[in-house]
Amino acid sequence: MELVIVTGLSGAGKSRAADALEDIGFYCVDNMPPLLIPTFVELILKSKEKRARVALVADIRLGSSFTDLFAVLGDLENMNVQYKILFIDADTEVIAHRYQETRRKHPLSDELGGPSVREAIEREREILLPARQKADYIIDTSQVTSSQFKERVAALFLENADNALKIFCISFGFKHGTPKEADLVFDVRCLPNPFYIPELKGHTGLEDPVRNFVMKFDQAKGLERRLYDLLDFLLPLYRTEGKSQLTIAIGCTGGKHRSVVFAELINRHLLENGACSSVYHRDISR
Repeated sequence: MELVIVTGLSGAGKSRAADALEDIGFYCVDNMPPLLIPTFVELILKSKEKRARVALVADIRLGSSFTDLFAVLGDLENMNVQYKILFIDADTEVIAHRYQETRRKHPLSDELGGPSVREAIEREREILLPARQKADYIIDTSQVTSSQFKERVAALFLENADNALKIFCISFGFKHGTPKEADLVFDVRCLPNPFYIPELKGHTGLEDPVRNFVMKFDQAKGLERRLYDLLDFLLPLYRTEGKSQLTIAIGCTGGKHRSVVFAELINRHLLENGACSSVYHRDISR
């Protein structure tokens, strides 16, 4: 049985993650107390109706939940059940805005004596830090659309995906902020900017005129070659370390031209060399 334990910050998108997993064939259960996980898994394993893929959204914010969760993970290992932990994160301001939009109260507000929404989010972030550190996969939902989020989840857990290192190449604009989940950040603002070419300004790095403009310069070709060399050196090290997910962020000023070109090139290079890689253009539509 393939088991995914989903946890993360309130308001970051755990339920949306469960919906995305359900769309690709997982049997999902929301708000599962950690202590019940081994019993539930045992029932699933003994059931006549076999469930090959199960996702549990675990609420581990309070009390002894951390101790419970880590004890439960040991129990699962003793049962020879393989599991992955997916942690859903987001910026404090983004989560606070979501709560303001829905006019809902943060789950920790009353239990912590009625602090502000932002204080409650920051407190929850502190509480959940050990779970984040133990997670196999982390998805930050601060600046992704619903469809991009579903694509990220699907890329991690599609049935044809094995236990290989999952790589995400993300293009972004520095003026919109650096992706929090990035493991490697490459700045391509050193290259000539198509934005200042009138006939290219309204196009993106997915189109040939922009791509040809960016890559016609020797510095772009040199940067491309050196990035490939660096990644070819680093990836075996990450695999040896047992890393499950690697997020490579490539940034330019606005996230529409140079970063898109290089994210596409890097993703293609990784795929051609047998890596499990996907590309996302976070700010291309801004």
